[in-house]
Amino acid sequence: MKALISSDRWAAIRLFAMDVDGILTDGTVHVSSDGTESKSFSILDGMGLVRLGKHGIATAWISGRLSGATTVRATELKIPHLVQGRVDKITALRELATTLGLNAAQIVYMGDDDIDAPALRWAGIGVSVPDAMPAAISASVYITRRPAGRGAVREVCEHILAAHGHTFPA
Repeated sequence: MKALISSDRWAAIRLFAMDVDGILTDGTVHVSSDGTESKSFSILDGMGLVRLGKHGIATAWISGRLSGATTVRATELKIPHLVQGRVDKITALRELATTLGLNAAQIVYMGDDDIDAPALRWAGIGVSVPDAMPAAISASVYITRRPAGRGAVREVCEHILAAHGHTFPA
């Protein structure tokens, strides 16, 4: 953890946007000889994202890659905003904020690579994972305790939900 974020800042959040590979996954993409792709997503993270949706917090995935596996998982979790094939994450995030009528202070952005750094700096709360690239860590105000693809997203969901007055049994 890089810094303590006040409950008021977490309570202001209306959108949790994130990169996919290296945040929702451990960054590994399995490609078979026939060209099919597979990824591993954490059930813990999925539950956190579903809970956010049930409590009116929007979610968005912004990925630099087009991926059928990402589309399938986003559909399963009913992620309302899926943006793929966009390496200019800050532009994609600002466009989404404008569409939703949100300002930076109402957004958490989570990323792990150099291309995420501008969005991490712009968002009200920029979050990264312990094994992220240095530019992403520098641009973030919070580093999760849990690793990518293993509950890091859930950790952020729990902060948001707790600040909004929603707690769940351990």
